[in-house]
Amino acid sequence: MTPAQLRAYVAVVRLGSVKQAAAHLSVSESAVSLHIGQLRKEFGDKLFSRTVAGLAFTPGGLRLASRAAELLGLQDRTVLEVSAAGRGRRLLRVAASSLFAELAAPGLIELFAKRASDLDVELSVRDPGSFETLLLTRAADIAIGPQPSVVNPAITCRPAMNYRLVIVVGPDHPLAGVPASAAQLRSQTWLLGPSASTDLGAVQAMLRRLAVPDDRQQIFQSHAAALGEAKRGKGVAPALSFTVAPDVRTGQLLLVAGPHTTLETVWHSLVLAAGTPSAAAELSRFASTPRAIQAMMRGAGVRVGHFRPSVHVTLWS
Repeated sequence: MTPAQLRAYVAVVRLGSVKQAAAHLSVSESAVSLHIGQLRKEFGDKLFSRTVAGLAFTPGGLRLASRAAELLGLQDRTVLEVSAAGRGRRLLRVAASSLFAELAAPGLIELFAKRASDLDVELSVRDPGSFETLLLTRAADIAIGPQPSVVNPAITCRPAMNYRLVIVVGPDHPLAGVPASAAQLRSQTWLLGPSASTDLGAVQAMLRRLAVPDDRQQIFQSHAAALGEAKRGKGVAPALSFTVAPDVRTGQLLLVAGPHTTLETVWHSLVLAAGTPSAAAELSRFASTPRAIQAMMRGAGVRVGHFRPSVHVTLWS
């Protein structure tokens, strides 16, 4: 599987024909067909077939289209990064849990990036269960999120920020202003962000503590989207106390009272104990300072010149 083969395949997928792909790539149709034939042989998959309505892709063909676009994007970005490194720029790769990445990372990155004009930061959302592997394989320089249940001796784990998880509802919800029992909470529709799909983290810990059934859980593409549904009275939503404080003050959201409605926990930063890039070690120390914590709670954005999100491509069919 070569970049030339993948570029030919992606062009066919995007343009819908070998002829148009060849014209776009400025090569012959036979060259594109050869690349496609080599991919079919390597994968043992037809990938696609021609129909009256156009190209019909196999499940494997759709999967390859997604991965090929991602791999080519990574290749192009790597060329730029190597060139930038040659000019003296550094790259810090941060892996983060979805809750931290969406609600706290922007403020932290904005403040930290100001400290070094030669530093670019790449933030990618990862399952906290993969943090150890990402660090050990050097796929990430630092990981920030929930503390692993077991910390590898090769990794240094440092507390970064204490936070409180609360449960909120819209002003018209039946639990608004009413102390809720565990049984009442269990029976509600839970509006959740993507952090609920992982095994580690505060949201999953709260769901397990209350034994919320899977059929009462609705997961949205972001935590902000889940809170939007909660404002409309569609269910209950776990949220970071500092992020919903403005909506609670204005009455758009109400805190659910009761002994089971809060959870105190901590985000941790993880880096390799030896051989950690200097920028990663500095960020690990900086993340627990008062200035950094204030920035995370403010959630300021970051200038595009300092931030390069990791490439992720998904095809929906």
